[in-house]
Amino acid sequence: MSKHRIFGVAVFAASAVAVPHLAAKALGATVAPSATTEVAVLARPVLRGDLLSAADFVSELRPTAQGRGAVAATDAAGRESVRNLSAGAVVRASDLVTPRLVRRGEPVTIEVRTGGLVISTQGRALASGGAGDLVRVVAASTNRTLDGIVAQNGAVRIGAP
Repeated sequence: MSKHRIFGVAVFAASAVAVPHLAAKALGATVAPSATTEVAVLARPVLRGDLLSAADFVSELRPTAQGRGAVAATDAAGRESVRNLSAGAVVRASDLVTPRLVRRGEPVTIEVRTGGLVISTQGRALASGGAGDLVRVVAASTNRTLDGIVAQNGAVRIGAP
């Protein structure tokens, strides 16, 4: 960047060295393409809450910058989308969660376990969660708020596993 004085005011001018690719384009020169890498992208649009499989992906060449943080098709298989994704989109870890077995506001089975004794009651989920996630629920019979772990069968377990 060079400094010039015009009418006593300092003016800074960008040189071709500061932005070489823009200067090359302005002069009509060709600019070498940036490096590319193979990235798994969605073959179809995915809606929020859809479960993904490896078949939902195709491999495409994309600029390396777009491929950073992309999730591999095998890693995305069996995970749930947290937002709508368009076909051709690069999927990142923040776009996916473990499948939600419990959804906020929906009825759930609450299991209280102590030793060999299991007591079940109905309740309502105050948060969504997948297997192994901690969620808060309200027992319908007592209107009491409890914290529990989501089991593989979708029940919320309170107490010892």
